[in-house]
Amino acid sequence: MFKQHYKTWGGAIALSLMVSAANAAVAPEKAAELGKSLTPIGAEMAGNGGAIPAWSGGITEPPAGYTVGKKHVNPYKGEKPEFEITAANYKEYADKLTDGQKAMFEKYPETYRMPVYKTHRSAAYPQFVYDATKKNATATKMISGGNGMENYQEGVPFPIPADGLEVIWNHISRYRGGSVSRVVGQATPQANGDYTLVRFKDEFTFRNKLTDYDPEADKNVLFYFKQDVISPARLAGNVLLVHETLDQVKEPRKAWVYNAGQRRVRRAPQVSYDGPGTASDGLRTSDNLDMYNGAPDRYNWKLVGKQELYVPYNSYELNSGDLKYDDIVKAGHINQELTRYELHRVWKVEATLKDGMRHIYSKRTFYIDEDTWQATEIDHYDGRGELWRVAEAHNMMFYDTLVPWYAVETLYDLNSGRYLVLGLDNEEDGSYEFGFERSQKDYTPAALRRSGRR
Repeated sequence: MFKQHYKTWGGAIALSLMVSAANAAVAPEKAAELGKSLTPIGAEMAGNGGAIPAWSGGITEPPAGYTVGKKHVNPYKGEKPEFEITAANYKEYADKLTDGQKAMFEKYPETYRMPVYKTHRSAAYPQFVYDATKKNATATKMISGGNGMENYQEGVPFPIPADGLEVIWNHISRYRGGSVSRVVGQATPQANGDYTLVRFKDEFTFRNKLTDYDPEADKNVLFYFKQDVISPARLAGNVLLVHETLDQVKEPRKAWVYNAGQRRVRRAPQVSYDGPGTASDGLRTSDNLDMYNGAPDRYNWKLVGKQELYVPYNSYELNSGDLKYDDIVKAGHINQELTRYELHRVWKVEATLKDGMRHIYSKRTFYIDEDTWQATEIDHYDGRGELWRVAEAHNMMFYDTLVPWYAVETLYDLNSGRYLVLGLDNEEDGSYEFGFERSQKDYTPAALRRSGRR
């Protein structure tokens, strides 16, 4: 075992803070750094002179042994942990851990551990995402006090962010294949580890990827989301439909629920902010899905800066078809022996509840991966300002389709000793389906009613 100590890298911070927050679009000479000193989506191209290497394009080809449509082969299968962080030594690494990670070591000193591996900057995107991002840098702006965007179609809207809200918009709107369909499981174990798996079939389609895309139709919609509960039997047949709007203050998120027992479609305004997450047993809010989603208007957003952090990365083992759900879902937290942590640079953003606004989380601290703009760690605080819930996303690269996303996302409740894990698909056949075709009429309340069953 050995320790690694490197200074926090801040070059891109200095660059980003030169941008005026009043005008999000950057000058052409700054945008020209994309693909040079910055990666095509805005991360620092260079390494840190130590554990973090320079970005060299990411994984753009499947490794040997991968079969299209099957589970993803771990390209780093033969690697062993370089060292392990445990309750006995975590204070030695405190400058590279979140408060939430430290709290997990204190809560579960016997079982919570972080195996740390060699860092691989594996993230990659299609060329059209890079091209769109470069255009966005000089064109995309926030509107309605930061609650929406204009001149945005796809890619990263703010690759050289000026403030925390721009970083959050990069996470919300990041590329996830244009359209994706998946069958995944969600577990909410009791403190002793007992759980009942809830299985969802999710669909997610950006508006500009519809087969009948019309720039004037649903022009304020960013993407469509549909979630069908497959099991258990008592929940099967319930379906959620969401039209995610760009400006959710001007036009709140549109959501409908098909209730299989009543065989009725109803509007669902509660599917937002701190409304209860679907079948989550009260362990997550609506805006906890995908680590964070929805309108940002209830919080003040502060860009703290960039730092180096040990985060879950290249988590292919958690996606393995050789595992059963029982191998992953354990008492207190997922099986940490199956996890992989690497040292990466992240953007740190603090969200503080505005005066007069309500939410069960008074504060959130976000850590956003620089190479993907994905929220990777989020600490959640209750109304008293006490750390309450700890979210970790276990990142992986879908190299066959050039889509960085999550193997699973977790949300740990420090008070109850329970947690939620979402994205389990080890016992499902195949993998995610990216790039499937959908029409606008597939995401209407009428289509929701027709698709209802039971």
